[in-house]
Amino acid sequence: MGSRLLTLLDRLEAAGNRLPSPTWLFVWLCGIVLLLSALVSLTGWSATYPDGSRTVSAVNLLSAFGLRKILTDTVTNFTGFAPVGPVIVAMLGLGLAERSGLLGGLLAALVQLTRRRGLPFIVAFAAVLSHVALDAGYVVVIPLAGLLFHRAGLPPVAGIACAFAGVSGGYAANLLISPADAMLAGITTEAARTVAPAVTVAITANYWFMAASAFLVAGIIALVTQRLVIPRLSATAAEAEVHVERLHPEGARAVAAWTVLLAGFCLAGLWPLDGFLRGEDGSLLKSPLLSSIVVLVAVYFGVAGLLYGRLAGVWAKAADCVPALEDTLRLLAGYLVLMFFAAQFVAWFKWSQLGELLAITGASGLRTLDLSPVLLLVGFVLLTALVDLFIGSASAKWALMAPVFVPMFLLAGVAPEATQAAYRVGDSTANIITPLMPYFAMVVAFAQRWQKDTGIGTLMALMLPYSIALLLAWTAFLALWLGMGWPLGPQ
Repeated sequence: MGSRLLTLLDRLEAAGNRLPSPTWLFVWLCGIVLLLSALVSLTGWSATYPDGSRTVSAVNLLSAFGLRKILTDTVTNFTGFAPVGPVIVAMLGLGLAERSGLLGGLLAALVQLTRRRGLPFIVAFAAVLSHVALDAGYVVVIPLAGLLFHRAGLPPVAGIACAFAGVSGGYAANLLISPADAMLAGITTEAARTVAPAVTVAITANYWFMAASAFLVAGIIALVTQRLVIPRLSATAAEAEVHVERLHPEGARAVAAWTVLLAGFCLAGLWPLDGFLRGEDGSLLKSPLLSSIVVLVAVYFGVAGLLYGRLAGVWAKAADCVPALEDTLRLLAGYLVLMFFAAQFVAWFKWSQLGELLAITGASGLRTLDLSPVLLLVGFVLLTALVDLFIGSASAKWALMAPVFVPMFLLAGVAPEATQAAYRVGDSTANIITPLMPYFAMVVAFAQRWQKDTGIGTLMALMLPYSIALLLAWTAFLALWLGMGWPLGPQ
């Protein structure tokens, strides 16, 4: 079994290595869109909307009109690209919270408040919540989980596998709004507007489903850890040095007071029907609260990080936190480069009207199959999981898939919010079994601290039960949720 799995992994890695980096992938896709727009326009292919409102045909981007539009709109394509601004704003606040030591201390405290029996669930739940700070879960929770399992008399590598499954396999589940929510909602909005210009997908579009999924995912991971992984591994390993960050008492009290203060501010704006955080006629839909959620997240974590950092002695004065903000933006450099080319691809694809042609034609085919929306989305979850084995970046993959599938499913009667939820389930569950995921090698190194002979195949075999269990249970949960007609989020 192990040799077959390792052979399969080697083939997968070799195939994945033939793909260009996500940034170059979008560069090539931009070139392909240019050529396809010219070729398809020559064929005279056209399609009519299901309601007969209008007929579209391909636009040649290599024409004078197309070239002028490319030259004049390149900058605004990027600056107006929905996933760019919200992620930068949110990460400024989260960067302060992470570099002050607040996030690391909170995660460590959450993981340590448990007994041996409940350790797998607490570790999994903390890992699921940790990706609100992007890489904090990988560098804090995963090595800490190995140490905690060791101290509890459990196999340390089982703790590492449990945390890895939560951080990466449960990437779409959370009780908190994260930069990923803003990034994906922005891409979904841009894709939906190809056929429905008035559509806006809120950052909270999947919140109810993802919050419920946090408990489901943590429970599945804990069950797999307890029933399959722990019995399979030996508990004997040499103890390795892992830094356990503890919360600074005075700083923690200040953060708690700030949390109460901000919560009171939000309640004051929501309690009366004409509150300043409510929308027209007292509605919570399209309210200032929901439209400013990214700013509130940034302000909350930013002020919390600043208070904690000052009182914990990380920063002697307020100005000392400025380098932390600068370092956060440096970490986003690769993301911004990727988003520049992704923005051009999305814009060019929209201008060419190839997306509308594919969406209308595909929607007609889907209606012919007469599949229910739930079955369509279950199939989309499986397709996304397959693609995730080769393209690890969630933003790159969604920017590639959304312009085709969001409009297609929208014309077939599936809301963009539902398509996005299905994508997030499929994208999360395959992360932990592909070495193309950026942190995969790092997790192997963490495991080698406790089990020297741990290799890629070892970790792959260890994580496969998690991946299969999450894919099956989470997909069934999504199907149940949609079948019952429950709202995916506040909007």
